[in-house]
Amino acid sequence: MESAVVADGVSAPLPGRCAYFVEKKKRYCKMVVGSGKAYCGEHANVDQESARKRIPCPLDPKHTVYEDILAKHLKKCNSKEKPKPVYYVKDINAGPVTVPVPVSDEVSLADRSQKEMEHLIQKLKNAVKGLSVKHKESILSHPVLKEPLNDPKNGDFACKHLKQQASILGNMEALSLLGSHRFVVEFGAGKGKLSHWIHTALGTAEDVHFLLVERSTTRFKVDGKNRSTESTFERLQVDIQHLDLSKVSLLQEKHLPVVGVGKHLCGAATGK
Repeated sequence: MESAVVADGVSAPLPGRCAYFVEKKKRYCKMVVGSGKAYCGEHANVDQESARKRIPCPLDPKHTVYEDILAKHLKKCNSKEKPKPVYYVKDINAGPVTVPVPVSDEVSLADRSQKEMEHLIQKLKNAVKGLSVKHKESILSHPVLKEPLNDPKNGDFACKHLKQQASILGNMEALSLLGSHRFVVEFGAGKGKLSHWIHTALGTAEDVHFLLVERSTTRFKVDGKNRSTESTFERLQVDIQHLDLSKVSLLQEKHLPVVGVGKHLCGAATGK
């Protein structure tokens, strides 16, 4: 990328780009500016000659808007709450209603006394005794991930995730869950890599469909690598806490056995 350099070693803004220096990123803003302007709309307040005032957006204070067009902006702002889909049922998987603990009353474990910690540990031990199912560790693997696991280009972080995915696939195979005529729902799907490897492991399996559930917008998804005429890949952007699977139209249409998988789940996702 072409750029000029000032005396102190910091790159100057490119022609036609904003002249505001972003201290946190140690570079100039890269937004395009209007003709004859030095700053983009987000940093227009820096320009003392600008008569228009910018204020934080009421829907999302991370960005600003000209005060005199606020009403117009609120109608099209990307942070505006969108209509809820039919499968959104608030707190359906949140478990029993409990009285929330005020944030001011929360105390970190590091600030607890030794006596309090001993009492907490004993409570946890008593709770575990009441469980009827004992935890059994089962670390397996699957041949479809053999090559990626042996790829020297993968660092420790990538290998850790590949081992976890391989173990999930190995356990699914041991439970006869890798086969034809089923609907795989991946909870907390992220980029969708677990579904990708499941799809690869299924090979010639017929009539298998995937539903990837993720509450946040995700970049660099791998869903597109798996699209075919035999399988469907659909995404739902919703928190599992509010997801009613019985109201997902694709599941209703297929009438197939559902296999739920997930590599990282927490919170209300584990409530039911």
